[in-house]
Amino acid sequence: MLVAGFPADAFGTNCYVLAPAPGEQCVIVDPGIGVIDRLDAILAEHRLQPAAVLLTHGHLDHTFSVTPVCGARGVSAYVHPDDRELLADPAKALSMDLTELFGGRFSYAEPEDVVEMTDGSVLSLAGLELTVDHAPGHTRGSVLFRLPAAAQAEADELCLSGDVLFAGSIGRTDLPGGSIDQMLASLRDKILPLADNTMVLPGHGPSTTIGRERRANPYLRDLGAGGAVASPNRGW
Repeated sequence: MLVAGFPADAFGTNCYVLAPAPGEQCVIVDPGIGVIDRLDAILAEHRLQPAAVLLTHGHLDHTFSVTPVCGARGVSAYVHPDDRELLADPAKALSMDLTELFGGRFSYAEPEDVVEMTDGSVLSLAGLELTVDHAPGHTRGSVLFRLPAAAQAEADELCLSGDVLFAGSIGRTDLPGGSIDQMLASLRDKILPLADNTMVLPGHGPSTTIGRERRANPYLRDLGAGGAVASPNRGW
């Protein structure tokens, strides 16, 4: 399997490209701000043809380039229905400081073709089988994407965790649409049951494993021990 990732120009949002092998179709996950040139370079280097764009959630730093990327390649964007409205109006999920950062004005439209995903659905795209896990808390429509790892990999499964789980932390819940109660339920029901050797590709920061986070991530450690967990409410 080919997995390529790089941070966007703003907010360090990770954009990923996944394909069975070079020269085949691929899926693009979370094309954020200023990613188009590097994304085109990866596609050309590995001779890849996009089949779809997948969104872990509707925040602007993950969706900023979705419409031009989908339009240029004639592919669909996949999003959970609870975050669908953010594709047309991303300001609904921004805090005041982010709104001011972008000048309070947006010229934005959702892609021409949007496919809504549901919890537990399996997406058969580009020769890959991706399971969708609805994991609200950071946003109402946050999801995880899980798929089998390559046969030669040490991991059995890959998990693209968006802004649900990071190396050493979790996503904030204080932005519009966030909920600490939903985040705790998502961590307990969707993250903790995953195998320790699951490779996590987060929306920001370096990759990690479920086993590493189970041992060292204070939010997962406290939750697993049955203690109270506070949202970081900073960062992403």
